[in-house]
Amino acid sequence: METLLIAVGALVLYLIAYNTYGKWLARKIFKLDPDALVPSVALNDDKDYVPTKKSIIFGHHFTSIAGTGPIVGPAVAVIWGWVPALLWVLFGSILIGAVHDFGSLVVSMRNRGQTVGDIAGRVLTRRTRLLFLFILFMALTIVLAIFGLVIAAVFKQYPASIFPCLVQIPLAVFIGVYLHRRGMNILLPSLVALGVMYLTVYFGDVGFLGKFNAALAAWPIMTWVVVLLLYSYVASVLPVWTLLQPRDYINSLQLLSALALVVIGLIVAGLIGGAPVESGGERQSLEIVAPAFRAAPEGAPMIFPFLFITIACGAISGFHCLVSSGTSSKQIKCETDAQFVGYGSMLTEGFLAVLVILACVAGLGLGVAGVDGNLALGSAAYEARYETWGGANSLGAKVGAFVEGSANFLKALGVAPGFAVALMGVFVASFAATTLDTACRLQRYVVQELASTFAPKISQTALASEAYDFDDNRKGADRKTGEAADHKPHALNPFTWLTNKHGATIFAVVIATFIASLPGGAGKPAGTGGLLLWPLFGATNQLLAGLAFLVITFWMWRRNLPVWFVAIPMLFMLVLPGIAMSLNVFVGENSFLAKGNWLLVGIGSATLVLQIWMIAEALIAWPKAKGILEEQLEPLPTEKFANEGGRSC
Repeated sequence: METLLIAVGALVLYLIAYNTYGKWLARKIFKLDPDALVPSVALNDDKDYVPTKKSIIFGHHFTSIAGTGPIVGPAVAVIWGWVPALLWVLFGSILIGAVHDFGSLVVSMRNRGQTVGDIAGRVLTRRTRLLFLFILFMALTIVLAIFGLVIAAVFKQYPASIFPCLVQIPLAVFIGVYLHRRGMNILLPSLVALGVMYLTVYFGDVGFLGKFNAALAAWPIMTWVVVLLLYSYVASVLPVWTLLQPRDYINSLQLLSALALVVIGLIVAGLIGGAPVESGGERQSLEIVAPAFRAAPEGAPMIFPFLFITIACGAISGFHCLVSSGTSSKQIKCETDAQFVGYGSMLTEGFLAVLVILACVAGLGLGVAGVDGNLALGSAAYEARYETWGGANSLGAKVGAFVEGSANFLKALGVAPGFAVALMGVFVASFAATTLDTACRLQRYVVQELASTFAPKISQTALASEAYDFDDNRKGADRKTGEAADHKPHALNPFTWLTNKHGATIFAVVIATFIASLPGGAGKPAGTGGLLLWPLFGATNQLLAGLAFLVITFWMWRRNLPVWFVAIPMLFMLVLPGIAMSLNVFVGENSFLAKGNWLLVGIGSATLVLQIWMIAEALIAWPKAKGILEEQLEPLPTEKFANEGGRSC
């Protein structure tokens, strides 16, 4: 009953927060206006800027920010006890994470859909734009490498999840193209696609599907990483309505249906117990079998600050600012939808993280395979996964603790054990894939922005004399003369071809593949070294959140708006991840430096240097910024807005 009360209490708390704090931010601070002109309408190009219904954009945004982050992080952090993990998820998501996502989305919408990195160059200093973009590049490289490996590992561990995840792609393309041409509602075809996918899960271990899944599960990890990153390339260069939006919408329906099943299973298990261990036996009592607080697990780092780094997604994640300002701000069709998409999505992710915690500290107790292969129940089941940090910190244990614990909730409903486990495996792999393709698209933007800064500029007059077409070129200004200029197509300078979406995406995929393919040591296969990057993911992710808060704070400071509710989280998210990163890289016998992990030392050190530099730039600019607006962008064109009756909503 305690487990059930925690779940219900968390849901009620999130609903109250959305309708109080969230509404206060929307109405009193950001002053969202349903009649405001938004970038998706004014700059509609049918590729990146696409006005989208809030239910669809919620699906894209939520599935993009969720991924495996709110699953893996909480599933590891409960090694320190369930109370610290639960408190950080609840209050972190309401007071920090949702404010971060919401603020990034609004600030980007008010700046022609620009990314947070571009906005930093105007609200702080020009140098901070480059600093921020370099930090984003390193963070997204880690995300692409890690999530490619995570999905590959899930496919190897749960073969029945392979075909259901693959079949989503052609279904999404068909739905996207069909609906774009016909203009019909996306709900019905997406429900049909969801039903087809669930059928493939149900029959995933038999007949042709069983043989197909088994054959692909035998592929080496790196083969899967290459295939997944090639898919990400295709998804990144296609218009968002072709694959990204419909696939994310299907996945959002999958998430909501899976969450509903988990919640219903939790309710049933809480009221009458979990499924009997033996046919005809008594139902198992659902209880929290983990300690409330565990200060020093064997081999684990200090709970402070590492709890706040281990649980990133689910409480606060810097990656979310990239989704908010990179894709979602270009699709919001009505300014007032930003609360539902930005603030609401983060609270939903927080609730997912709560369910993950309960699955790992209570669901596991209903029965899992122990260390000796026999069935473990109660506290023995928790200890089988969390006795030491080394065991809990392995990828298989991270994913398996949630999959097995949540599958036990489904078994309480009478769902067949094999189907329950496969369904949760598809759940994890699908959302890791949505993060992967969104991250690849965001990395493409970052590479293009960096390349456009360093690419040689040629005056439009000179290009026109050579009969070049300007439509597909990235326009800018010559840094020496200030003359309107453009990038000359087919120039030999590599920065020029990196301004092209194909060149930028190929570059991003190749770098991520190289990082993922690193061996973990002598005699270890390719791909094992990429997992060494995991410790950097949490700290880099949280530092990115602090820097995004810095940009939002400056944007509001220049407009004489209250900043306390973003400045306090900003300080928290700059100091704690900075300490954690420094400890990881330099301090102790387990540090990257002590172990000679020079790649991690280099990436971690570079991230810290860039962060300190950016903070120094901010401190210098702070006294001069209050009430002084930054350089303004060209106003949004109003022609398309007028053609739609002067109203986006």
